[in-house]
Amino acid sequence: MRVLIIEDNRDLAANMYDFLESKGHIVDAADDGVSGLRLALVNQYDAIVLDLMLPGMDGITLCRKFHEESNKNTPILMITARDSLEDKIMGLEAGADDYLVKPVELREVELRLRVLLRRGVESKLKERLVVEDLTLNPLACTVRRAGELIDLPPIPYKILEVLMAHSPNVVSREEVEHAVWGDARPDSDSLRAHLHLLRSMVDKPYERHLIRTVRGFGYQLVAPDAPEA
Repeated sequence: MRVLIIEDNRDLAANMYDFLESKGHIVDAADDGVSGLRLALVNQYDAIVLDLMLPGMDGITLCRKFHEESNKNTPILMITARDSLEDKIMGLEAGADDYLVKPVELREVELRLRVLLRRGVESKLKERLVVEDLTLNPLACTVRRAGELIDLPPIPYKILEVLMAHSPNVVSREEVEHAVWGDARPDSDSLRAHLHLLRSMVDKPYERHLIRTVRGFGYQLVAPDAPEA
């Protein structure tokens, strides 16, 4: 999961940064609203942690501008010391997806982010997924590349569905395994074998390869000319 933290309390931001990074997530951080909005608009994130009170631009304004100026559906977790019902309503009406009141437990922050991400992915999995010339129809369980039907076995199909639902973001090995096998994790070579088969059917016959291994982080399905994660 790639997360953007926009928080001007440097101790809290550093603690969240270190904790999320220790859990295998990719983290960026900004300590003011203007630079935070710029990062959110330019980069692709799975989720944003947003403080309400920020120098340069407050969290409510940032939230509204982000939704106005981008077509991204990145979930936003708002974190603030304000705990009134009016403040919560104002944050949610501005476009935040969830709300935590300081002081926060770092484990709960990560849990809330995972729930928000899962909701977004589950919503996307109900839709037709398209990346470049690759199309996945979840209702018909069909995959086409450049108009040609590809008959994928069930596990490579599920891996592809997860990668396409997250595209262009990186998905960790653990997240792929959990999405495909749940808590019954396979042996260390199973995912590698199924990915090899998926690549041989979806990428190898075609000039442009879409599936990337991002060393130390996981996997990504993205246009070949997209910048490295």
